[in-house]
Amino acid sequence: MTDHILKSFDTELDRLYDEIKRMGELAMSQLDAAVDVLGRRDSNAAARVVANDDAIDAMESAVSMDVLKLLALRQPMARDLREVYAALRISADIERIGDYATNVAKRSIVLNNSPALPITGRIARLAKIANQLLADALKAYSEGDAELAARVRDADVELDAMYTSFFRELVTYMMEDPRTIGACAHLMFMAKNIERIGDHATNIAENTWFVVHGDMPEGERRKEDRTSE
Repeated sequence: MTDHILKSFDTELDRLYDEIKRMGELAMSQLDAAVDVLGRRDSNAAARVVANDDAIDAMESAVSMDVLKLLALRQPMARDLREVYAALRISADIERIGDYATNVAKRSIVLNNSPALPITGRIARLAKIANQLLADALKAYSEGDAELAARVRDADVELDAMYTSFFRELVTYMMEDPRTIGACAHLMFMAKNIERIGDHATNIAENTWFVVHGDMPEGERRKEDRTSE
């Protein structure tokens, strides 16, 4: 390829990275906002968080179109192809993260119809860990840092363990006071949504490793989600 074509491709690829960075930042803001409105029991603000999910969906569609154009017009090879392919997969992961944050906001609206439970505060702790995983995964992706990506992949077990502990605590809560079953069930779903955000952050990390090394990380992911047991 000529220097002009190479520079043009690099420019388009940089724009793709910028779009994904903005998507990731918006998804992180969505989760922070969802947890904030949960703590404040503000249904109107929660409804605004739900409405904001459309912006992430639109950005994911734009990234998909840009990827298709790059594939059709540039026909990238080797690492260039891996970068374009990873961008498509990572944008899909971020879109799902936005969906999970939206689900947390939706359930907070329902929870506001029930008396507040002190255990609700644990959701914020889960979300903090999940958002840190996402922030690190996005940093690894933008900087092409495979080692940081590997650490994100390994760190997901902490979120799994916290989710398992919270799940068991909720079961005990419901057994001791059946009146809390409805509210606790919603908290369980919210916690699972946040645990899944960690899984998608790990997907981003694995795709970053793929871009850098040309293969996926060796070995199975460590999992500490014991709720099925």
